[in-house]
Amino acid sequence: MFVKKIAILFSGSGTNLENLLKKLHKKEFGNFKIEVVKTICNNPNAGGIDKSRKYSIEPLIINHKNFKSREEFDAKLVDEIKKSGAQLTVLAGFMRFLTPIFTKNIDAINLHPSLLPLFKGGHAIEESFYSEMKIGGITVHYVNEELDGGAIIAQKCFEKQKDMSLEQYEIKIHELEYELLPNVVKEILLKN
Repeated sequence: MFVKKIAILFSGSGTNLENLLKKLHKKEFGNFKIEVVKTICNNPNAGGIDKSRKYSIEPLIINHKNFKSREEFDAKLVDEIKKSGAQLTVLAGFMRFLTPIFTKNIDAINLHPSLLPLFKGGHAIEESFYSEMKIGGITVHYVNEELDGGAIIAQKCFEKQKDMSLEQYEIKIHELEYELLPNVVKEILLKN
């Protein structure tokens, strides 16, 4: 049985982190098992810290505010991910711009709550909800230096309902995220 190792980076409540741990960590898929070998958070007050501990994974807290530059922070991230032996790094609500120090050294994917290339950045849910688009959706893409600009791996969408509230829209976005991201991780690891 092959063991495929992943690292997960997060900054906030950790709902996607928890979903990945629940669906993938120490689970077998055909001839391989997935193990989350490292969780890393840049926010010492993130809700996801306790979610990681619930799965007996002590998260590494690397507060970006303790570094002089983005490059210095990214170098620390790269070092820790490489030490963990992770073959794939998953950004699950990791709210940091990453420099080439990271992107040239780590194979990483990101989950984004819009249909890229539309609505990049941190306000994608609100921007897509208030837009004239008749659909909403999510994207999983490879990470590169450009904000939400890496090659698209997979997308899922749904039709906006006329009377849908922002809260209902956001719930629908998260439902798609919880379904798509674990499947994409499995598919990538199956190929590697």
